[in-house]
Amino acid sequence: MLNSEHEAVATNLLKKMSLRQKIGQMAMAERLSVEPADVKRHGLGAVLSGGGSHPGGNAPEDWVRMNDAFWQAAMADDDAPGIPILYGCDAVHGHNNVQGATIFPHNIGLGAAGDARLVAEAARVTAREMLDSGLDWNFAPTLAVVQNCRWGRTYESFGNDPERVASYGRHYVEALQAEGIIGCVKHWVGDGGTRHGMDQGETTLPWQELESTHVAPYYPALQAGVMTLMVSFNSWNGEKCHGHRFLVTDLLKERLGFDGLVLSDWDGVNYLDEDYGTAIRLSVNAGLDMFMVPERWREFIDALEAQVRLGHVSTARIDDAVRRILRTKLRYGLFDMPRPAQRRGAGTGCTGSAEHRDVARRAVRESLVLLKNEGGLLPLGRHQRMLVAGKNAHNLGHQCGGWTRSWQGETGNDTLEGTSIWEGIRELAPHAQLSADGTGEDADSREHEVALVVIGETPYAEGFGDIRSGDALVVEAGSTVNGLMNPLEPYARSLELAESHPEDLACIRRIAAKGIPVVVVLVSGRPLAVGRELAASTAFVAAWLPGTEGGGIAEVLMGNADFKARLPLPWPGDADPDGAWPLFPAGYGLSYSRGGCGLLGA
Repeated sequence: MLNSEHEAVATNLLKKMSLRQKIGQMAMAERLSVEPADVKRHGLGAVLSGGGSHPGGNAPEDWVRMNDAFWQAAMADDDAPGIPILYGCDAVHGHNNVQGATIFPHNIGLGAAGDARLVAEAARVTAREMLDSGLDWNFAPTLAVVQNCRWGRTYESFGNDPERVASYGRHYVEALQAEGIIGCVKHWVGDGGTRHGMDQGETTLPWQELESTHVAPYYPALQAGVMTLMVSFNSWNGEKCHGHRFLVTDLLKERLGFDGLVLSDWDGVNYLDEDYGTAIRLSVNAGLDMFMVPERWREFIDALEAQVRLGHVSTARIDDAVRRILRTKLRYGLFDMPRPAQRRGAGTGCTGSAEHRDVARRAVRESLVLLKNEGGLLPLGRHQRMLVAGKNAHNLGHQCGGWTRSWQGETGNDTLEGTSIWEGIRELAPHAQLSADGTGEDADSREHEVALVVIGETPYAEGFGDIRSGDALVVEAGSTVNGLMNPLEPYARSLELAESHPEDLACIRRIAAKGIPVVVVLVSGRPLAVGRELAASTAFVAAWLPGTEGGGIAEVLMGNADFKARLPLPWPGDADPDGAWPLFPAGYGLSYSRGGCGLLGA
């Protein structure tokens, strides 16, 4: 419901602003392309950090200092009205850009955990750590309903059930905004349903199916008062969402009554037309309000001003966009807040606290899915002589995946703080031994009663993680990812893990051939075809991308906690990786207490 006082303030500000000042509010620049003086001179509405973009030494106090400088520039006394700036980032599984932050399992793991309250607690921790950094706006949660696990963003989805995605999205938004961080549901709409699972691709569906599968998850978040929404790169029935007036204005704003701020994705306007001015016109007239134009923000301001002068974009549309931006800032209470350095929650030192890591470790424990446990090999015994091997056994970067300290993720332990799976095992099992080179060559049946082999994917994000094969290679041959040409060759591979990472199967077979029973833990952002790995192992656990708290995995493997999670989407078989005949259905999962399959709701 509109607040009459807020509307009056927005109306008064709009009367004082020039056209160029209004357009400045519609621009969001990336921190590397803007200085505080630019914020003042151009009246920018927002600044963001892209994945891996951070100030100074990347400590929370560095972020506070940076945003404080932007805020002071925006509020400096001059001829322009003082409109405070918003600062946003993608904190999609914890405050994942910042050094020492608590990193939660990615959404696919939380979807497996099956607990909306746990999702809310993860959002609360994320919000508190963002406040510690002096920030305002989180580009989360993702409400994609994944349909094809070849998609490189599968791990950003809670699963393939629209009702579950809807429930978790609402709980996340409510918890995040209650703590004092603006939420942003994304990506509107249909990003999880693209053909071949290609990121930024084409979703071809009749309206009824788009609505029931991909639009419906947004309803509870909108009803809960989410303040912002981000538009998707993908197309629906041949028309890009960034220029789709029906989806943005007719449906979202008018039919559903969303009166908040509609944000573009990173340079999302670029793909509407080769002429930049035309592309901007199409997107503004479709109903977008603020534009994430990381480096081209000056060009954006000039081009949009020209489109208005030429009569291609009405001043009424500009006023509507800016009113929504001002409304969001007023609802958030930004005009009444002190500078970032003096705000509640800033500089508290809560980032990476023991309390927050306890929540993340619980999330890890509750997200693990037991797929196989032949002969009751699990739980492992504290005093067993155990070999721990595999490339992902002692690698925090691989545990966390994409959107961790950098856009595509880290590949080692040097820049991350947390507990690897090996370190968690070592703490609970004093006789465990880490394989010298990770390959299991040093396995010895006289010395090792059991082996734990941690396998799986290495970090990726967005289109760079897409698995492309067959006709998808032809369809997507000219595709781009965030304005960069997407190199196809590394992704022209099978969904079968044995083909993309043959070293994993070799490690399992090498150890099993010596008569040592093998427990496999798969670290991955999605279900993979792992028939050969399953056959060679005695027990098999899907750990998803667990984040920094590998100790949670060790606790369940050692029997300190039971397996609770269930598959949030079907698990493909080797013969049918597209999932028509899955190896395991959604809802599958074993546990110690039941010993057998337990489907959701059973």
